[in-house]
Amino acid sequence: MFDDDEVKRPKAHEVGMPIDAMSVEELEARIGLLEGEIARLRQAIAARHQTRAAADSLFKR
Repeated sequence: MFDDDEVKRPKAHEVGMPIDAMSVEELEARIGLLEGEIARLRQAIAARHQTRAAADSLFKR
């Protein structure tokens, strides 16, 4: 029913997860995922800074 030789790999990257058994292609794919996530987080930070700056400008009149 189940193939014991098949290695189950997580679909998402977790910080600190073992990477010894990953191929170069898998590592590169994970780097791409992480770079995309970093970009998304930087955008969220920028949006929060803009929101904060807008709020500060309203209350500093």
